[in-house]
Amino acid sequence: MTIKCIAFDLDDTLWACQPVIMQAEKHFYTWLTSYYPKIIAKYSEADLINHRMVFMQDNQEHKHDLTHLRKKWLEKLGNETGYNDDNTLIETGFEIFWLARNEVTFYEGTIEILEKLSKKYSLGVISNGNADVHHIGIGHFFDFTLSSEKAGVSKPHENIFHQALNLSQHDLDETVYVGDDPARDIIGAHNAGLKAIWYNPKLQPWPGGKTPDAVIRSIHELEDKIANL
Repeated sequence: MTIKCIAFDLDDTLWACQPVIMQAEKHFYTWLTSYYPKIIAKYSEADLINHRMVFMQDNQEHKHDLTHLRKKWLEKLGNETGYNDDNTLIETGFEIFWLARNEVTFYEGTIEILEKLSKKYSLGVISNGNADVHHIGIGHFFDFTLSSEKAGVSKPHENIFHQALNLSQHDLDETVYVGDDPARDIIGAHNAGLKAIWYNPKLQPWPGGKTPDAVIRSIHELEDKIANL
């Protein structure tokens, strides 16, 4: 059946995630230095990141909702450093991080390819992260977006893919998913019944499991690969 819908992962598929997150953490830490000296006195920037990572690892039942997790971490951080029930630390602190987290640098050609594809296919987003394509400024390319926070489960759970299909109003055979992560994106999509294209710019070896329907090193290759599925 002809592909009519392309759904995308975001982080590390349309832009590099780690530089964005690290810059957002620096921005957040700079904000803390102005308003929360007791936190700065106790934690270096690296220590604070480790503190957050341990907290998130200990709260895996909420891993699908990064916004909730970060706010609960900020609440815990405040309580540990004498800023008990400080709503500004929680809400404004989250917003400071989140705004910077959405200041992304797209991989070369991404905007142009999305614009081209949007004229031929229905495009969508299925993401475990809390980036917002509408805030970023590319929301007009997509007919649907679904985050793990809204879905209540995260990739590779097949339910997030099925919920997205309901939003797209396209059949499984008409839809292909594009992502960088072998387990969460490719195997997850396959288990849900979708075709899957692996964005693999460094040509890493496939780790095992059902192989991708296609592999691309650049988003520029995507249209040709889809035409040959």
